[in-house]
Amino acid sequence: MKKFTKITLTLALVLGFSACGAKNNEKAQDSKQEAKTEEKAKPEEKEKSGKKDSGVIKIGVVGEYNDVLKEVIKRYEKGTGKKAELVVFSDYSQPNEALLAGDIDLNAYQHYKFLEEFNQSKGSDLVSIGNTMLAPIAIYSNKIKSLDELKEGDKVALPNDPSNGSRALFLLQEAGLIKVDGNPGDIITIDKVKENPKKLKLVEMDASQTPRSLDDCQVAIVNDTFALDAGLDKNTAIFKENPKTDSVKQYINLIAARKEDENNEDYKEFVKYYQTEETKKDMEKITKGAWLPAW
Repeated sequence: MKKFTKITLTLALVLGFSACGAKNNEKAQDSKQEAKTEEKAKPEEKEKSGKKDSGVIKIGVVGEYNDVLKEVIKRYEKGTGKKAELVVFSDYSQPNEALLAGDIDLNAYQHYKFLEEFNQSKGSDLVSIGNTMLAPIAIYSNKIKSLDELKEGDKVALPNDPSNGSRALFLLQEAGLIKVDGNPGDIITIDKVKENPKKLKLVEMDASQTPRSLDDCQVAIVNDTFALDAGLDKNTAIFKENPKTDSVKQYINLIAARKEDENNEDYKEFVKYYQTEETKKDMEKITKGAWLPAW
């Protein structure tokens, strides 16, 4: 009986030590796994801060008409030995979100008013690190050759984002088609139209869709990026924004970065390669004068 008791006690001790050993092994494995997980997380955290190991500056743009920027990138890469690449988005809502998320390093597609409105709506602090160009918006049509031909109830397509929508409404006022409450540069909506003698139907849509609306609407107000993408010739526009007015300065386009990257030397160097006489010549040649240098 005593012998049996000793055997039982010994077995219990062995099992107890085995269990403790297993738990210690599990803890060790857990610790190793946690360490690996932390190591894996570090690159992601690094990427979100915009400090990537790739050494490639990723620049967000909208649409396919980016020949001017492509020429800048060629000169930048040749002159510095560094790399830059374009990341193409389909609409205006995406590049700023991607910049905030750390998916890209810079973007070059928006004007100051659009950036201001985005920062206010998102509580963000994206900043401009350099001016690029001014692209006056214009009114196009496949159906008429003069605004005088517009009839009562005709449809007018315009962008639906706050800054470009407001800009379009003030352009219609400048053209003598409507009157609005507010001053150029204000953010306004369609309900601020106080006079519309021809009872024009103002149809809001994503800015990228305005060229496609020309088959359905008598006229469309199209941002230059999408006009160029669609093959619209600025010389065929039936009304153009006057680039010399003070209110148009807020529509100068820019290169945007995250606030913490405002003084990044590589990014500042890229801006210098943009703001050159060569780029001015490229703009004139590629856009046929549709883009105006703004630095």
